[in-house]
Amino acid sequence: MRLQGWGRFPDIAAELIEPVSVELFRKSLKDKNNVLPLIPRGAGRSYGDSALATRVISTRFLDEVIAFDQTTQTIQCGSGTTLNDILKLIIPKGYFIPVLPGTKYISVGGAIAADIHGKNHHKYGSFCSYVSELSLMLASGEIVKCSKTKNSELFQATCGGMGLTGIIIDAALSLKRVPSVSIRKRSLAAGDLIECMDIIDENEESEYSVAWLDCLASKARLGRSIIHLAEHCEEGPAEYESSIRMSIPFSTPSMLLNKYSISIFNWGLYNLRKYGSEFSTVGYESYFFPLDYLKNWNRLYGSKGFLQYQFVVPITHSRQTISEILKKIHASGKGPLLSVFKKFGEGNKNYLSFPFPGYSLALDFKKEKGLFPLLKELDEIVLEAGGRLYLAKDARMDEDVFKRSYLDWEKFLNIKSQVDPENVFASMQSDRIGLT
Repeated sequence: MRLQGWGRFPDIAAELIEPVSVELFRKSLKDKNNVLPLIPRGAGRSYGDSALATRVISTRFLDEVIAFDQTTQTIQCGSGTTLNDILKLIIPKGYFIPVLPGTKYISVGGAIAADIHGKNHHKYGSFCSYVSELSLMLASGEIVKCSKTKNSELFQATCGGMGLTGIIIDAALSLKRVPSVSIRKRSLAAGDLIECMDIIDENEESEYSVAWLDCLASKARLGRSIIHLAEHCEEGPAEYESSIRMSIPFSTPSMLLNKYSISIFNWGLYNLRKYGSEFSTVGYESYFFPLDYLKNWNRLYGSKGFLQYQFVVPITHSRQTISEILKKIHASGKGPLLSVFKKFGEGNKNYLSFPFPGYSLALDFKKEKGLFPLLKELDEIVLEAGGRLYLAKDARMDEDVFKRSYLDWEKFLNIKSQVDPENVFASMQSDRIGLT
């Protein structure tokens, strides 16, 4: 069958293996008739080719909630369990997942493999900061326990390691108590990038912070934006929200997305927010997962798919670098439909984890002629500033860019060579960036 990531580029003819038990995972690894490398795949929500290979082994049937301990505020579950599954269980009990990405439909194993981040990295770090222990099946079929104190180097390689150290079987996660899942949101309009960054800097105590940028605005309006600051309401419901989901039934013509239609959309969105109410109370779905209301929204970019380009640059270079990138995008005429702008706090010790102190911008570009040369130019700007690209969103970074920006890649490779000397676990991405 043909498989692809959420960006629908690239795709590959793959053998999909879907074991229904831990023992069948082990049997798949020991099958002497299968000599080709394979890669674990959870919910298929990574954007590029990090979960694509000639053989793909799905963890979707590892979806059992093993234990939920309210005394220790932890939950143990199979790696195929989605964040949505966990939220259904814990929200009525007054708990929440400490770090949430932009969709609830990702697996726990995928969240660990990508060491995902959310709208609160500046205060709470990334997802793996709340993984107390995980069980990892190595290429040999052996299952080992890993944590910050047990097999710690393997833990650091697995968290953010894009599935290249083994198959995550299950994990124990720390939860947080919240007074309510209702969100008190404050939306502020910024006339340009500098004002946007000033507002974010001045509101670092906000629990959640994210901004939308108009990437086609130029000159005095360069980087005009809407910043959304938020906290949990002190009072409100503790009820799981079930999204009413519209569906995109087919791929829309990509010609509908162009600099003119996107400019009109951006103008309307900016002015709607600018003249709207500054404060509002919304459900957690609306704030954390706005795109989940639209099923198969990736089809909006047409049959050729799209690429998300997400980078982080250090704080000291962020204003100049991001301004330069926005000018480059405006000059190209290839405006992204979606953009997400966030400030990161301290990073962690995981070898391939993406965040470090700085500003991150994620941009969704439809795949079209001339896009790859533009992204290559952006690569050089990011590298010059000491930044890097996010592996979970990447579909085209080359080996040179990766190894110049992920400075601990050799430490990662040293651990991988110890637990997987024959490169049983490999993906299209790992081959492309020189890890396999």
